[in-house]
Amino acid sequence: MTFEIETVSDEWRQRAWHRLDRLTKPPRSLGRLEAIAAQIAAILRDDRPVLGQGAVVVAAADHGVAEEGVSAYPPEVTWQMVQNFLAGGAAINQIARVAEAEVWVLDVGVRGPAFSDHPRLIPARVRPGSGNIAREAAMRLEEAEAALVAGWQAGRRAIEAGATLLAAGDMGIGNTTAAAALVAAFLDLPAAAVTGRGTGVGDAAYQAKLAVVELALRRAREVLGDLDRADPLAVAAEVGGVELVAIAGVFLAGAEARVPLVVDGYPVSAGALLATRLAPPLRDYLFAGHRSLEPGHSLVLEALGLRPLLEFEMRLGEGTGAVLAFPLLRASAAVLSGMATFEEAGVSEGEEP
Repeated sequence: MTFEIETVSDEWRQRAWHRLDRLTKPPRSLGRLEAIAAQIAAILRDDRPVLGQGAVVVAAADHGVAEEGVSAYPPEVTWQMVQNFLAGGAAINQIARVAEAEVWVLDVGVRGPAFSDHPRLIPARVRPGSGNIAREAAMRLEEAEAALVAGWQAGRRAIEAGATLLAAGDMGIGNTTAAAALVAAFLDLPAAAVTGRGTGVGDAAYQAKLAVVELALRRAREVLGDLDRADPLAVAAEVGGVELVAIAGVFLAGAEARVPLVVDGYPVSAGALLATRLAPPLRDYLFAGHRSLEPGHSLVLEALGLRPLLEFEMRLGEGTGAVLAFPLLRASAAVLSGMATFEEAGVSEGEEP
């Protein structure tokens, strides 16, 4: 698959900085808020950017690796939480409500009965959960391609419904294990560096999780060789997860539409890392909503060149940290588009230092 993603315009970024430095404030006195505004202007190609409604696509899928005892919760929680999202009872629903964002739920690989029709449900099951990556590939390559397309279509749907800001969320018991394996593969890091306790597992489950990631990487190298040089989608098919691939598709759709993209916690960031491997220009469309407590998350953000907007010690997922940052992005855009310059306001400027 090919994706038509335009390089973010440095010319528009410079135009934005020129205007920011003429606004009625001491130069650069709003700190990072101004840098965010300049980046939004560059993405939108508009030095009077306006951001309205946002959206989060929560990609949901099960993981065969859950049978290895790597999570504190049983696999059926994935299906139950999708029901909770659709009923409006999850954390992401509450945060999205106050952050003016729609919650879309993409069933790309949940085990269990089909969900009842819902206006924000996108049914696109590629397979009933990923394979157990400790023993087998997560999915076939053609299934990875289908998951990528499903995510891309979900992202397009959210944008066509009016989203001017786009985030991805995740739901899948066992998915921090798959995220750790995917990140280790792409960044050529050992399992211990990228594997955390996910849902808060104890020592025995954590050791099992480390062993699973190591097994998955060893098996994938036997199939693909040097994972850092292999086809990124083939790597994801071996050690990732169906919803992680779909998340990459969501971000690819957003970048094609020149929409600012907000990354959430560890699984979503692993999907964003995959997206940048498939389309390197996408990186400049990304903002990091927050930094989670998962140790591998900081390594992914560093690899993506992203600095988190929030540090709230969150590790829930669902897109919560990303959507919580939406008002900061809107505020940044409003500063650039709504403030008057010294000339416009008739305000005297300070002297040069």
